[in-house]
Order: sequence, then C-alpha cells, then structure tokens
Amino acid sequence: MVCSVVQRWSVAVMVAISLQGSAARGNPEIPGDAPQRPVAIVGATVHTVADGVHENATLIMRNGKVAAIGPNLKVPKKAVRIDAAGKHVYPGLFAAHSDIGLVEINAVRATLDFRETGSINPNVKSWVSVNPDSEMIPVARSNGVLLALTAPNGGLVAGQSAVMQLDGWTYEDLTLAPAVAMHLAWPAMAPVIDWDTEASAKDQLAARDRALENLREAFEDARAYAKARAADPATPKDARWEAMQPLLTGEMPLVIDADDLQQIQAAVAFAVEQKVSAIIHGGYDAPLCADLLKKHHIPVIVSEVYRLPLRRWEPYDTAYTLPARLHEAGVTFCISGGGRFGASMLRNLPYHAAMAVAFGLPADVALRSITLAPAEILGVANRVGSLEKGKDATLLITDGDPLETATQVEAAFVQGRPVDLNDRHKRLWKKYEEKYRRLEVQRSAKE
Repeated sequence: MVCSVVQRWSVAVMVAISLQGSAARGNPEIPGDAPQRPVAIVGATVHTVADGVHENATLIMRNGKVAAIGPNLKVPKKAVRIDAAGKHVYPGLFAAHSDIGLVEINAVRATLDFRETGSINPNVKSWVSVNPDSEMIPVARSNGVLLALTAPNGGLVAGQSAVMQLDGWTYEDLTLAPAVAMHLAWPAMAPVIDWDTEASAKDQLAARDRALENLREAFEDARAYAKARAADPATPKDARWEAMQPLLTGEMPLVIDADDLQQIQAAVAFAVEQKVSAIIHGGYDAPLCADLLKKHHIPVIVSEVYRLPLRRWEPYDTAYTLPARLHEAGVTFCISGGGRFGASMLRNLPYHAAMAVAFGLPADVALRSITLAPAEILGVANRVGSLEKGKDATLLITDGDPLETATQVEAAFVQGRPVDLNDRHKRLWKKYEEKYRRLEVQRSAKE
C-alpha cells in the first residue's frame, strides 16, 4: 500500500492516510515536514496534464520540486522509495474560486471573515484572514484539492484574492501567491420581480445606476491618485487607491462575478473601457456571448456545474452542459466548484468536472479544468497545475481516476511535504464505527 511505505519516514504526518492505529482518531492534523532526502514514486501511472500520461513511470521529488519524470529513471541513492505500482499520480486539484479559510460555520458570525463593511474595499487582503486551522481545509484536501483561490466577498469591490496551498502552520505558509486578482460583484442589470423581492423595479434600477456610478468614480479616483503621487511623492498615501494601481497597470486581473448575459456584456464593456484585464466568474450565460469573450481574451471561471437552471423555461441540464459549450465555442475556462455552498463543499470539486464529462466535456479537458487551466488563468502556471520538471511537487497518489467517486486519495504532497489526510469527517467515522462496534459487543453479550 502506498501510504504504508510513506509512513516509514513520516509516521506522525502520514499515519492518518490509512486511519490505522488509535493515534489518528482524535489528533488535529499536523502540517507536513520537508523531507531531507529525495523522494521517488516508482511504478505509477503519472498524469502530467501538460505532457500526456506516462505508464509505469517514476517521479522524483527533490527540495520541494519535481526533479524528473519518466520510465526507467535511476532512483537517487538514499532516496525514499514509494512503490506505487498500480496507482496513479496527478497534480493537486485547484479550486479557482472559494472562501476556504475565511468561512467556518455560516450560522456563527464570529467564524465569518470574508468581507469588510462598505462597498469599495480594494485594499482588503483575503489571505491575511485565512485560518490555517480551519476544519474545511483537511476535508477538501482529503479529496485531492490542494490549491485554492481564496477570495473576499461582499459589497461592490470586495478586495484582493490569493492562491493558497492547503497545508501549513500559518497563513504565510499557505500563501503561494498573494494579490492574484481584484474582485468585483457586477450589479444585476435588469430588475427582478418575484414573491421575495421587496424593492420595486424602479428602485432596483436606481440602485444599479448608483452602484455603477460609484464604481466608475472609484476608478477615476484611483487614476487621479496615481497622477497626484507621480507629481508629488509627498502626497499622503491612500490604501484603497494604492491597492488599485496593479489593476490599472495591467499587473492584476479583475475577477467579475456575473452570470446573466446582460451582466457579462456590461462587465466586458466596462473592462474594455477601463483598459483592465478581466476574468468572468460564474459565467452561466457565457456561451451566449462567446465571440465577445474571445475577442477580448476574457476567460471564464465556471462557479459550479451542480446547480439548477436559473430560469424556469431552461432545460434541466443547462448548467451541466456549460463547460462543454464553452469548450466547443473556444472560450478559455476552468471549473471552481465552490459555488453557493463555499468551502464546505469544496471537496466536491472533481465531481463538478465529472458531471461536465457526463454532459459532453472531454475527460482530459475536464481534468485540465481543475488543474492546469486555473493555474494559467490565475497566473501561477509556472509553479503549479501540472507535473513538470522544476514545478512545485504538489501532487496526489490515488487508486484511480479522481473524477470518480469511488477513487481514494492515498497520499498527497504540497511542495514535496507529505500531507496528513485525516480530517473531521474521518474522525467522526471512526468515532461512530467504534460506537456501533461496542453496541454489537453488548448485544452479543446479552444473547
């Protein structure tokens, strides 16, 4: 068994993989320790994503990086050898949009740290609020999710996101790339009239216009601030407008939440007007304006595949076919899987991709949509997203295809460090397994 070999050199961290022994039942997960020797995974099927699939291959990790991949590689002397015959090696799965680490229990306000007061908060840095001890993190990585974009939410301009690797002692350890993108919630362009909407159509349109006016004013103020600072460096710093400068210079993209066709079209027009690089998050109606998105090189982060149609008259599988339709239209996209349920359901990321496969998306494209594609869209593909020499050794060892629910993640590594795959779900499973074992003993004794 893969994990039994790994345990010989990192028992404290990896014992939870197989849930063997009482020590795994009640202990919190401990971040991995960097190995002092090279590690060689031998005999596995290696799915590189970027360079095809290598059968019966060896992958060597050294100093947290992928050092080599291929068949018949010579294993370095003193290397830790992991016999992975019959197993599969994949890059760590990447959730391209989430609130993991910022939200713990939705009903408990003290555990929610995903937004600030006010509507214009470009200076918010989501990564400094990430809780490295969140129970959601081990649950997500147990199903192969080792990377996630942690994004703020709320207001109009919510702030900046970061790419996080899901193992470490502190938020600094977890932060792979800070200040990756700025986040904007585009207002609804048309009024909503239904039983639970109190505002009239007129009031909704007025609120939309005020929001758009505030947004344009924020961009104008940020540009005026830059000119003032350039003319006189003694001009007092403003944290909000300082944070927007990378956005205005093209160093940082603007992730715009938009599902409806009118929202997406208006958001693209705004991005072009302001000369900023944009990414659409949500993208439910994105296939309807595929030519517009391709013309302006705007990718789409599909927020979720498991969802109901937005409109009563739409086919039941409208959301299920969204990735396939984007692929056929030639739109750059990835799948995030966070959706409405956030961090608590991030573990289901591979099954969002699997549903897309069931409804027309090629399997290799689906795997890419939750590994390399998000890394490319978010600008970190030089480090993660695929298994290539020189990239971070952030990867999984599984007993099958991670898009299939029966597949088990048997081992995982973040920058070459072994990850403890125990989590709250597994601890509760062991707890109640013991409960019913005792009840069975008691029943047998009475008989």
